[in-house]
Amino acid sequence: MLFHLGLGILIYFVGFSAKLYFALFTAVFLFQIIRTANKTDLVLVAAAYTTGFEVFSRMTQSAFSYEFAKYMVIIYVTIGMFYKGFKVKSWPFVVFLILLVPGVLFSAINLSYDSNVANAIGFNLSGPVCLGIATLYCYDRRIKEQRFQDILTALLLPIISMTVYLYLYTPSIKDVLTGTASNFATSGGFGPNQVATVIGLGCFILFVRIIQVKSLFINALDAALLGLIAYRGIITFSRGGILTGGVCIGLFVLLYFLNGRVKQKVNLIMKFSVFVLLIGLVWIVSSSSTGGLIDKRYSNQDAAGREKEDVTTGRVDLLNKELEAFYQNPITGIGVGKIREYRLQETGKNAATHNEVSRMLSEHGSFGLVALMLLFFTPLVYRIKNRSNLLAYSFFAFWFFTINHSSMRIAAPAFVYGLVYLTIIRENSNTLRRKRLAR
Repeated sequence: MLFHLGLGILIYFVGFSAKLYFALFTAVFLFQIIRTANKTDLVLVAAAYTTGFEVFSRMTQSAFSYEFAKYMVIIYVTIGMFYKGFKVKSWPFVVFLILLVPGVLFSAINLSYDSNVANAIGFNLSGPVCLGIATLYCYDRRIKEQRFQDILTALLLPIISMTVYLYLYTPSIKDVLTGTASNFATSGGFGPNQVATVIGLGCFILFVRIIQVKSLFINALDAALLGLIAYRGIITFSRGGILTGGVCIGLFVLLYFLNGRVKQKVNLIMKFSVFVLLIGLVWIVSSSSTGGLIDKRYSNQDAAGREKEDVTTGRVDLLNKELEAFYQNPITGIGVGKIREYRLQETGKNAATHNEVSRMLSEHGSFGLVALMLLFFTPLVYRIKNRSNLLAYSFFAFWFFTINHSSMRIAAPAFVYGLVYLTIIRENSNTLRRKRLAR
């Protein structure tokens, strides 16, 4: 943790160090994965770390290309499958990947002559392909609980570095506030939506650690980090990622309470009470530092206190146009990457999609509809039989809500969706005792 706190400071003051560090950890992970033949599922740790670093890499322009993190996640888990294969039971995601192919063909036909077909396909399909490949690897893969915690930690650490960078980038919030819209200045000069999304994920991971780790010192440290990270997430003025993190926490609390023993339930109630007080304090600080503007943002008001007509900040209009394209082309869709051109022709606005559901329908047609049904119903059926992963429903919620407010612009929803299917192996005290006796 100290290393990643220092990393955030270093990258802020020495900008090119971000690119060097990105190249270094990518090379180290690849070397270690091949050297160990992925015996310890290191590919998931590497993919998690790259996913956590993605937004920070875009913010600091340290990745080799905009979609590089998604490509690396695909490469990592593909190497993992080379060494360990994947389960035949994961066939729904082979079908899912096949269902993406017709959209590529229609894209080549329908995109305008001036369009860069390869870029359009790469930008719009990198997320779904990342999801499909990651899930093929994760499906019913047995992971020891400690390794699972390593994966979550790998996701979290780069978010800590990014948060340090944000504090240095805009130490004074009031100087950069201009209204209640999402604020690039408080988001490191990068997209507030993406920044808030990974911060919401980071807050969820920290909360899980607070509940599961039995150490007062570690709990206090995680609580302090949670407060500092949550504050930076709130003042991006981007609500989707923060609210999604809150939903994930709520689902985890519910499942933990229902499945826990009496002692665990008491522990949960005590720690959750402290968490509520902490978030209340963070909100008070956020409200004070923004002069009350953050309260108006979450109340759907402008800076003058007038209620805005559209709580979705234009997303409904984008969604309606994409559904309109689906209604006109229900079988084949209009092709991957075509929706942006379609919207420009119909409305004169060159806006990117915010909703992966409507994009899949508009660009892939009935193939997209079947693909979405596979993504939605497969984990629900799978988790009826396999309840080893208490975080599964929170991960599923993170994927679903994120793709509905931010599409799949970053690797996080794709990779986290794959984690839904991990089987967590816990070694209880009786198992350990039998091992000692066997020796």
